[in-house]
Amino acid sequence: MLNAAVTDLMTDTTALAAAETDNGLVRAAVGGDMRAFEAIYRRHASRIHGVIQRLVGGQGVRADDLTQEAFVRAWQALPKFRFESAFSTWLHRLAVNTALMELRSRRSQPLFDEDEDRLDDLGMADSAGHQTALSLDLERAVATLPPRARAVLVLYDVEGLET
Repeated sequence: MLNAAVTDLMTDTTALAAAETDNGLVRAAVGGDMRAFEAIYRRHASRIHGVIQRLVGGQGVRADDLTQEAFVRAWQALPKFRFESAFSTWLHRLAVNTALMELRSRRSQPLFDEDEDRLDDLGMADSAGHQTALSLDLERAVATLPPRARAVLVLYDVEGLET
């Protein structure tokens, strides 16, 4: 019981320190400090890339492009950040919006029937039959979902967001 309380306190302290660091970096970046924005990028890029990649169905190059676009938009919108929420929350929402807007714009473009090929690949185990095969199967299955369904699954189940 005491260990859990100490662990919670350490986690809260770490989160508070991270938020203060982010706030300082944001203030410096708004003032034109490019190194501060680079530090923001380095602190958050992997998490932002991960959520975008899950939203776009594991398409690496597309996720790379959208991650870059999300950080460009963050740079442009940084002066409007009001410090009312954690910067990481604001950046996450901006990145999700960037990915969702791109998915909406692609909805109007003609689709190719690749779903059958993707479904044929499901269920393939690696040579040792390890857990990695199941993980890859799940990623492939999520990638075959329609964009809206994939976004709901990723945001609710993987990212833990609720309505």
